[in-house]
Amino acid sequence: MLRIGMLTSGGDCQALNAAMRGVVKGVFSKRDDVEIYGFQDGYKGLIYSNFKMLTSKDFSGILTRGGTILGTSRQPFKLMRVPDENGVDKVEAMKHTYHKLNLDCIVILGGNGTHKTANLLREEGLDVITLPKTIDNDLWGTDMTFGFQSAVDIATDTIDRIHTTATSHSRVFIIEVMGHKVGYVTLYAGIAGGADIILLPEIPYDIDVITDVIDKRAAAGKPFTILAVAEGAISKEDAQLTKKEYKTKLAKRQFPSIAYELEQQIQEKTNKEVRITVPGHTQRGGTPCAYDRVFATRVGAAAAELILNKEYGYMIAMRNNEVVKVPLGEVAGKLKYVDPEASIIKEAKLTGISFGDE
Repeated sequence: MLRIGMLTSGGDCQALNAAMRGVVKGVFSKRDDVEIYGFQDGYKGLIYSNFKMLTSKDFSGILTRGGTILGTSRQPFKLMRVPDENGVDKVEAMKHTYHKLNLDCIVILGGNGTHKTANLLREEGLDVITLPKTIDNDLWGTDMTFGFQSAVDIATDTIDRIHTTATSHSRVFIIEVMGHKVGYVTLYAGIAGGADIILLPEIPYDIDVITDVIDKRAAAGKPFTILAVAEGAISKEDAQLTKKEYKTKLAKRQFPSIAYELEQQIQEKTNKEVRITVPGHTQRGGTPCAYDRVFATRVGAAAAELILNKEYGYMIAMRNNEVVKVPLGEVAGKLKYVDPEASIIKEAKLTGISFGDE
């Protein structure tokens, strides 16, 4: 009997179900003696032994369904070694659940924090395979993560729709896109949506550069401007602060987010009418795009192959459009940032897009 545990952790996104479906279909294509234990609400289900037995039928018809049939939750890695309010040792509890069910392995779908805990479990002796899930595309070791392209499509659609009203009313529009530390979604959606200014966490901006772009567009007979702004965008002044100083400043910020701070600054410096749109969690929701369905299916099937071959301790990654396995120890704790010197940035600048830095 092959016993497989499965859980989804961290923020939800499109194609989680598609990836789990790929794993299950791949395993059942070779073996019939399989038991699937679906842990509910992420690591919380593994900690408190909250699971349900699943069959191959449970994974039928979910290729196009967003979210996760298992539920998910955020369990900060830095608290994994801290007992809960009842004194439960979370790591020992997860190991106990794993061994109590006599699992052969556990498949974990998640982003950066999820992979830190997955690697911790590997170091504790559990057999683990992970799949790269996050809309941010910030997992080290893989060119792509599932959920990213779907999020880009939604953010791009938002920018597309804003263009018409921005043009009609000659307004400056700020679209605040998800991305606290890494700006891939904003970068791709900004280029695809024809944004005039793109602000990323990796490229600190100068507000005077931004307002200069807006004024020059107006002088050229282009009275509207579209800004695609990552929620983690940062000014050059703030980028000089220490991490502690910046956190203190954010705690005292009078604005709900960076978009509202930029709104006030732009209105004061240009006397332009500014509006804000925040697509928010719509970027995580809905049906996965075709690309993500294919991608998630491929990495899910590759995970199934590793399970059948009893190869554990890897994240399934995509490099140069080929599925590969990457040692989990090499992935955990590393973020993949947008390189300010990357060719995509240079090419975007050649088309006239400003990143607010020069």
